[in-house]
Amino acid sequence: MATTAVNTLLNDDPKLKGGDKEHTKSASLTEYLIEAIVSGELEPGAKISEPELAKRFEVSRGPLREAMMRVEGLGLIERIPHVGARVITLCEEKLIELYSVREALEGMAARLAARYITAEELMGLEGLLLTHSKHIDQVDGASYFHQHGDFDFHYRIIKASRNSKLEALLCDELYHLLRMYRYQSPRAQSRPIEALNEHKFILQAISQRDEELAEMLMRRHISGSRRLIEQRLQVKPDAQ
Repeated sequence: MATTAVNTLLNDDPKLKGGDKEHTKSASLTEYLIEAIVSGELEPGAKISEPELAKRFEVSRGPLREAMMRVEGLGLIERIPHVGARVITLCEEKLIELYSVREALEGMAARLAARYITAEELMGLEGLLLTHSKHIDQVDGASYFHQHGDFDFHYRIIKASRNSKLEALLCDELYHLLRMYRYQSPRAQSRPIEALNEHKFILQAISQRDEELAEMLMRRHISGSRRLIEQRLQVKPDAQ
């Protein structure tokens, strides 16, 4: 999100008073910090100065500290003793761990989605994959559609699982870390056409209410991405 847009969000709404106003400012700062980190505007390892942000966006330290705590809770920043808050750096070893967790949890989400998904949600997912397919055609298979929120195939399936614990783990605690990796990873290392086809097979299994197949295909899909990370990790020492 551009700084101007954030400043607009932080402008005082005359209808808001006291605590409501502070809460709105904190929520806007949280959104800015998440998007700035995910997109790379705030680079991995970059130090975050609370006084500088407070001055830049003309907010008190209270809403800013609340926003920082939320973003830290999402795992996007870390506090280092005698150094302060820094944007996290995603090492590939940690990514492998993250994808292993995803494989198990999103497999379960796909199984539950096959049980609980509505006809309206299925139509939305079909339309989403059509949009993604058009994008891949436009860029001649060079990249997948940049995904966020309801536009994210995985996000929608997790929501369709109707399991609040899975949603909390995958859509809150892990979601933005995954977005950060997908957004900042080299497009040349992605596999857009294969990913789209795998998404289509997963959706077909879910629409047919085949819970076992939906879980297996989702796990296989995510394990394919994990193997790409592992392959890069093996190649790196030889390249140095």
